[in-house]
Amino acid sequence: MGRIERVEILQVDLRPKVVRTDAIQSFVAQETPIVRVTCDDGAQGMGYSYTIGTGGSSVVALLRDHLAPLLVGEDASEVERLWKKLCFHTHATAVGAITSLALAAVDTALWDLRCRRAGLPLWKMAGGAQRQVPTYTTEGGWLHLSRDEIVEQTLAARDAGFRGAKLKVGRPHVSEDVDRLAAVRAAVGDGFEIMTDANQGFTVSEALRRARAFAPFGLAWLEEPLPAEDLGGHVELARAAPMPIAVGESLYSPQHFREYLERDACSIVQVDCARIGGITPWLKVAHLAETFGVAVCPHFLMELHVSLAAAVPNGAWVEYIPQLDDVTTSRLTLRDGHAVPPAAPGLGIDWDFAAIERRAVARATVAA
Repeated sequence: MGRIERVEILQVDLRPKVVRTDAIQSFVAQETPIVRVTCDDGAQGMGYSYTIGTGGSSVVALLRDHLAPLLVGEDASEVERLWKKLCFHTHATAVGAITSLALAAVDTALWDLRCRRAGLPLWKMAGGAQRQVPTYTTEGGWLHLSRDEIVEQTLAARDAGFRGAKLKVGRPHVSEDVDRLAAVRAAVGDGFEIMTDANQGFTVSEALRRARAFAPFGLAWLEEPLPAEDLGGHVELARAAPMPIAVGESLYSPQHFREYLERDACSIVQVDCARIGGITPWLKVAHLAETFGVAVCPHFLMELHVSLAAAVPNGAWVEYIPQLDDVTTSRLTLRDGHAVPPAAPGLGIDWDFAAIERRAVARATVAA
């Protein structure tokens, strides 16, 4: 197998196509660090990660100064060993968001290369468990929208073929959330799934109060009701809440997921490939959840997660929220309310290199 000869690092900043506001933040820009690995035989792989507006320059610096130099001269096929090597090299800054995001950009590039060499799409290379996965949309449920607007947009999502929609919760008073959820449920009927997301905005007592108030609406889940570091609070809430509790986008280590699963602190895992550090640890988390009988409904990154959710038997949902349209020519395939993983070898993402070059706000190359 080829040895890594060159590592290119770029960052592009992508503006959300709609205003995105939740209980604690707004999406300013999607900083997207991109890594391209080239081997001495000419084979290449491309990977990426993201932030929602801050930290991108730190990810690029970590890649340029510390991770990329360790890759040059290495056998690109030894993905697991390289992930561990890079993780332990940055052990003083792991486990945490910046390191995980940098690791993910490298790891997804190595998996892209591995799949391309094998002539297989990622969803088959990583397991090949499902040919399609149900999909729901998040783009119409932002917290700043009025009740009438979220009803209109959720109906549009249903009519477009989505199987469900996510609504942000965390309005100043519980009655406001209830009013919005009641209006949406009455409009879409009982056969359409409604997911809710609090973005870590509640205390335990308020989360319990709202979960009980939301019970009549048959929710698919209540996502991130508490700060992710409050494991004990999640244990208490999961025991009492009348709907499944979903966590994962703000957890950065497989061991953190193990703690949640061992203590029955969640019943849906939303592991994020970028925030967990790449495909290598993502698959560990997914199969760990499988042993507990817990579904995986990955957060964001639909262009990548469609393949990963299809790779594992417990991949239950793909979240539709366009991320890469401005720098790719490929689009997510939707069929009868399901997301279909790409059939092309690699990650299945067709990058628009001219657009990336035009939009690049940072670039670096580390070579032999």
